[in-house]
Amino acid sequence: MTTFAVSTWSLHRTLGSYYLDTPADPRDGVAEARWGEPRLSLLELPDELRRRGYDTLQICHFHLPSRDQSYLDELRSALAQAGIRLDAVLIDDGDLTHPTEADAHETWVGEWLDTATALGADRARVIAGMATPTPDRLSESAQRLARLAAGHPGIRVVTENWMDLLPSSVEVHELLQQTGEQVGLLLDLGNWRGATKYTHLASVSALAETCHAKCGFSATGPDAEDFRHCLELLRAADYAGPLALIYDGPDDDEWAMLEREKEIVQSVFG
Repeated sequence: MTTFAVSTWSLHRTLGSYYLDTPADPRDGVAEARWGEPRLSLLELPDELRRRGYDTLQICHFHLPSRDQSYLDELRSALAQAGIRLDAVLIDDGDLTHPTEADAHETWVGEWLDTATALGADRARVIAGMATPTPDRLSESAQRLARLAAGHPGIRVVTENWMDLLPSSVEVHELLQQTGEQVGLLLDLGNWRGATKYTHLASVSALAETCHAKCGFSATGPDAEDFRHCLELLRAADYAGPLALIYDGPDDDEWAMLEREKEIVQSVFG
């Protein structure tokens, strides 16, 4: 059954704080008010989601203020008490195709998989790679993704049609075939561009386990026609997973814009 989810990226202005953590610059625990002063804490978010009619959440790794077990337990409890399912932790850095530091990046990703498991997430999204695709790079990424998945049996590892390694459905199919069934797909409806976008989305829609339902927004509002077309491709593939609404447009009223996206999704999925 398809459920409405929200990614914390869609609420980055509401949450405000950003916590730096990359393989090259590990976490220092210092909050950066990158998007303005926080109006809501991550611990308060589950109750607010439930109040607004959502039941599923995805969390970007840089929105976690702490990886201490006590904080992870507190957040996991807040999610459970509000009845919010944690569909995925989105690990938004790490390059498994880095020319010199791929081993270190794989180790860093693995540590975040441990965190996602401790939070009780169903999945964790791992970037396949930031290098342009070649057969060798796709094979290297597939091997590292499969190894990460095998080493973390308590969580489902998925990758996304994102970054340079996966510019089209061709590379997505090649990568996932090489991982067998060890790695799944988070399909983002807004990452690909150009005249062949719909063809590529249609090619991999049946593989999607979870989805970033990303609608383009301009100063005049949502690109509803494009968004509906993408959603229809999912529906035609009998997609039944979470639809994580993604908003990153110019309007600061993130909750209102999420509702506009939700209305469009309901017009397609009911």
